[in-house]
Amino acid sequence: MPVRSPITHAEAYLVDIAVETVRTDAVQAFVKQETVFVEIRTADGQQGTGYSYTIGTGGTAVLALLRDHLVPRLIGLDAARVEAVWRDLYASTRATAVGAITSLALAAVDTALWDLRAKAAGLPLSVLAGGAKDRIPLYDTEGGWLQLSTEELVAGAKASQAAGWPGVKLKVGKLDPAEDTERIAAVRAAVGARLDVMVDANQSLTTAEAIRRARLLEPYGLAWFEEPLPADDVAGHELLAHSTSIPIAVGESMYSIGQFAEYLRRQAAGIIQVDVARVGGITPWLKVAHLAEACNVAVCPHFLMELHVSLCAAVPNSRYLEYIPQLRAVTRSEIAVADGHALAPTAPGLGIDWDRDAVEDRRVA
Repeated sequence: MPVRSPITHAEAYLVDIAVETVRTDAVQAFVKQETVFVEIRTADGQQGTGYSYTIGTGGTAVLALLRDHLVPRLIGLDAARVEAVWRDLYASTRATAVGAITSLALAAVDTALWDLRAKAAGLPLSVLAGGAKDRIPLYDTEGGWLQLSTEELVAGAKASQAAGWPGVKLKVGKLDPAEDTERIAAVRAAVGARLDVMVDANQSLTTAEAIRRARLLEPYGLAWFEEPLPADDVAGHELLAHSTSIPIAVGESMYSIGQFAEYLRRQAAGIIQVDVARVGGITPWLKVAHLAEACNVAVCPHFLMELHVSLCAAVPNSRYLEYIPQLRAVTRSEIAVADGHALAPTAPGLGIDWDRDAVEDRRVA
């Protein structure tokens, strides 16, 4: 089979990006964004830049997998055959898949290939990957972190509402469930019934406790209850989903298409939050989104708004984009926002305007 766009150069490197604000939840703190970049060039001069991330640990492990095993395999492969390249790299990592390190490494390569592919086609990613829409509603997470006081939660939610945003997300998982309930009740009373309010427990609860807290929170009309249990507890999520009227949201801590398929098969989730970096790239992300569409389930991806805005615009069953700005230190522009919606970039490629000097300044490996 002829190779149309042979890869002649590939490199991986690690960049540390400081967090823009203090972010804590029920189980962890966002220490820094360890950002793993992959650069790819082909014989005909096409170039692509991809990336993935961790929130403070494991970045050097991802980089080692790329440098020692995956990047050398890219030379000579056909950049135009994105699916074939993804499958070749995945097959070479059978001893470490399915898992976070492998998926994050694959994502850095895969997003670079899609960037290259879209630029070669002269199309923005949103159009190349499907072109279902040109904008997506935003919800704000930045005003809802667990360390904030009730007064700060209320002020943040009211500010988002005044700005025209349709939703806000608040962290839960306080030791006393009454404290969680009081915080959510205060926000709902302040913003009224027309603003979507989501809650996120970050995998901190048992099944029994999640069922109890869901019942306490049901009167407040929540849009979803996110990661109430450890992600590998499919049975627990299934039981919870069937016991509450609040949609259960999962996905940010899942690393393969098969994990999402099991949740959907068992109707254990009503919202799919597939993360392009953690699932292994754009190639598997789109498969998860289409699988969710086939099951009549909405997609609301986790984090990485600068990349997910284009993927949300690509598929018809996306409902929300999460607003957590984290790349402003290394980009020359931000996502465009109008009337509470993020607008899909129109430039060819991923649509992220990297500040190369700023990236280089933060390069650590």
